[in-house]
This record gives sequence, structure tokens and C-alpha cells, in this order.
Amino acid sequence: MKIALINENSQAAKNEIIYNTLKSVVEPKGHEVFNYGMYSADDENQLTYVQVGLLTAILINSKAADFVVTGCGTGSGAMLACNSFPNVLCGLIIDPSDAYMFAQINDGNAIAMPYAKGFGWGAELNLQYVFEKLFEGESGQGYPKERAVPEQRNKKILDGVKKITHVDMLTILKNIDQDFLKEAISGPKFQEYFFANCQDEEIANYLKTVLNK
Repeated sequence: MKIALINENSQAAKNEIIYNTLKSVVEPKGHEVFNYGMYSADDENQLTYVQVGLLTAILINSKAADFVVTGCGTGSGAMLACNSFPNVLCGLIIDPSDAYMFAQINDGNAIAMPYAKGFGWGAELNLQYVFEKLFEGESGQGYPKERAVPEQRNKKILDGVKKITHVDMLTILKNIDQDFLKEAISGPKFQEYFFANCQDEEIANYLKTVLNK
């Protein structure tokens, strides 16, 4: 699984601890982590939580990433921004039980964490335990187990609803404010990671034209 990490500007200083903890948990499981930044609060390329949602959607819809780990001060803004786009199912995750139940019940492809709330002594332990439960075995298996069938049915219904209520990603990219889009994809590692992993030629070609403007 290709897992992307994205931090917005208010919590960018915590990128290193999140990245190192995520890698330590998921790489032994055979997953690969791509750190799209922000890498520090002083980065030239500043990302808002809305741009985090846009980047998440680009990565998921192009299949450049299979899962995105993100967040903001409360986690709510990043979660809302992610869920405003097609094919992204993002959960607000605070503790390990949230992570486990989101993975097993909702079978999503992104999480948003509250990096300003309760992020004090032992924060790296909570991150570790969250990532362990989030990527524990195969997702979508149900919790409790006897609820697996209706939960899996509801997930398919939700996916179908999102296909109806959202336009496709390429249309969004063409209609969204182009300066806003270019700012979101101008990070120092975006081109290196994205174009190597993108599986949607139309999205890739369009983003190249945006970057070259």
C-alpha cells in the first residue's frame, strides 16, 4: 500500500514526528510512506487544510496513493475538506479505538487527526497506537464481527451516493481556482512522488500544464 502523509501549515512543525512514527509502524508491514509535507512551519510552500483536502483527492483519484494520513489543529477542517471531494472517505481519528473501528466499519482511505488537541506528553505513543490499529490486517471486516454484512452493505451504498453527489476529479481540477490548485501541487516533493506513482494519465497531464503555467 502507498500511504501519503500531508500536513497543513498550522501543524507543520509536527511533520517529522508523525512521519517517523508512521514509517516505523507501516514499513514492517510492507507499506511505503510518501511525505508530501509541509515539512516545517517555515516551508516556502504553505498548505491550508482546504488544500490538504484537494491534494488528498488528487492522490486518491489518480491512485498515486492508496491511503492518506493528514490532519490539522482539530482534525475537523481537514476531514471536512477531504470529504468534499469524490472517492475520498476520511475519518476524524483521535485514539486507537477510533482508528480500528473506522478501518473495520467504514473502510475509508484517509484519516484526519487533531494535532493541536492533546498533543503533549506521550503524543508519539498515541500516534503509534493509532497507526497500529489503523493498519491492522485487512480493513472493512466489520466491528463487531456479527455486524460485518450490514456494515459492508452500507459502505457500498455510501460509495454509490458519493459517485452521484460528486463530479469527476478531472472536471474539478479544470474548474477550481487555478492559482489555488498550483499552490497546492507546488511542494518540493510533489512532482517527484506524484508523477512516479500516478495511474491516471489525464490527471497527470493536466497537472503538468498547471505546473508549467
